[in-house]
Amino acid sequence: MNQQQQARPAPRSPVTTPQEARKLAEEMMDVMSQLLAVVDQETGLVRAGKVREAMMLEKQKSALTGRYVTAVEALRVAQAHLKLVAPDLLASLKRHHETFRAMLQINLTVLATAHAVSEGIVRGVNAEVQRRNMPSAYTAAGQRAAPSPRQVRPLAVSRSL
Repeated sequence: MNQQQQARPAPRSPVTTPQEARKLAEEMMDVMSQLLAVVDQETGLVRAGKVREAMMLEKQKSALTGRYVTAVEALRVAQAHLKLVAPDLLASLKRHHETFRAMLQINLTVLATAHAVSEGIVRGVNAEVQRRNMPSAYTAAGQRAAPSPRQVRPLAVSRSL
């Protein structure tokens, strides 16, 4: 059994009353709001180039993501009952969730952009290092000599900050 399965809370009992439905909806909105706050903070830090500080939010973000998954599973189980008992609450949850998804998409775009920029920088540094390692010699036919495998040195990058 892996750690994720061990950390997963026990499944909830099904929602049977309007009060339980409201409590479940409030819990879902609360966890989405908290997760959005962390994601928004992470987005701001990455945009400002403070990747190290953004990485410090990983533990909090993971814990909230676990709560979010649990709440989504509970809502999925209770969806049919919610349609009958509190359709307005379900509609409100769906609207809130659409906003949540849009904000997550912005965060993913910022993270993808930061990844692409950093990858471009590393590739540029590697190209410059390889260019400097290439011999400036020519063959008898007047073509530039290809570097031998000994002359091509790999670029080692540490992914830990």
